[in-house]
Amino acid sequence: MGSRTWVALNSNRVVKEIISKNCVSTGDRPDFPVAGSLVSNNKRTVLRKTIDWKEGRKLMHHLLSGTALKNYSGIQEAESTTLLHNYLHQPDQWHRHNYSYSYSIAHRIVLGERTRQTQKQLDDIRRITVEFIRSINSSIFDFFPSLGIFQPFRSFWSCMGADHYKVFRAWWDPVMQDMADGIAPTSFTRDVILQSKGKYATNHDEAMYLATSIVAAGSDNVRMAHNVFMMAAVCNPEVMAKARTEIDSVCGRDANRLPDLADMESLPYISAILKECLRWRPVVPLIPQHHSTKEIHFDGYVFPAGTDFVINSLAVCGEVDDPADFKPERWESREMNITDGLWQFGGGRRVCVGYKIAHQELFLAFAKSIYCFDFIPVRSALPSTQQNWLAD
Repeated sequence: MGSRTWVALNSNRVVKEIISKNCVSTGDRPDFPVAGSLVSNNKRTVLRKTIDWKEGRKLMHHLLSGTALKNYSGIQEAESTTLLHNYLHQPDQWHRHNYSYSYSIAHRIVLGERTRQTQKQLDDIRRITVEFIRSINSSIFDFFPSLGIFQPFRSFWSCMGADHYKVFRAWWDPVMQDMADGIAPTSFTRDVILQSKGKYATNHDEAMYLATSIVAAGSDNVRMAHNVFMMAAVCNPEVMAKARTEIDSVCGRDANRLPDLADMESLPYISAILKECLRWRPVVPLIPQHHSTKEIHFDGYVFPAGTDFVINSLAVCGEVDDPADFKPERWESREMNITDGLWQFGGGRRVCVGYKIAHQELFLAFAKSIYCFDFIPVRSALPSTQQNWLAD
């Protein structure tokens, strides 16, 4: 692509070999002149080169410790119950509730408190997250970095980056004020990021981008997967019926109690639905490229150092029988781990550190929703052909 060598990885086997088994050599990122530099001030974690990324990554591993996951479960249980309340009272706003659910959990994990942002601020955070994602590999200058970036293109992307920074600061400044006043609650930001011994403790912009990167990734990817579930639920009533039967066998047919995280092993079909949602409609069609630092030999090919490897999620997720069909059964004999056979959370050394949190979060939302609600399409919102099908 342009002046760079791109290799698309289109099968699960190849991704495992190149990204996972060669993770030491393929764990870096290339330069992203637009999305990484101008839009993100070289500070958004997901696109940083390894030399700048390692310190933040080490801090983020605190999110995956067993103790931390247990602590987060209480937050997730409470927010998933609030989600049910919101569905019940404002069903037409289900898409907004999905985002509020994922954002609230990420915000409470990172900052230790319920969100206090206005609706406009929440909309701004979601907007800039979408803008950032769309900026990745969207400009000719990403493919010909040696050209530099000329006006008026530089102005456009620089203005976007300045706007993103402004939104982040509006989110971050109250946090730092609470820190200064000594009233900030226990949180990942207070107790891990700002207590570290490196740049994140002394450079507040670095700390801000690390914290906001976690919140953005932890809320938006989960939101999109949750929206896919809603579509799958409406289109596949037989799957929802089977799932409810499984939940009834564990929680009782008379709504004796809501499913919780302790039921995860007893409800494998719910995790299968979760994994099928990620496969059926991949929320990240192309994973940001992995940059090789060494020559790689594979299946008779020689890939020189500097090659960019792109995980083509659409192709990998379509590598099954009847790929257009929603069939959770294809995952029933597999591990429940959502990174097993799927790459929506990245791979190798760049795998998202929050994938276990996302698994718990989506499991609770799916299980409780299926147990408490029927998913029925609104006829007026469907094409006429589907309305006739419903009438039949």
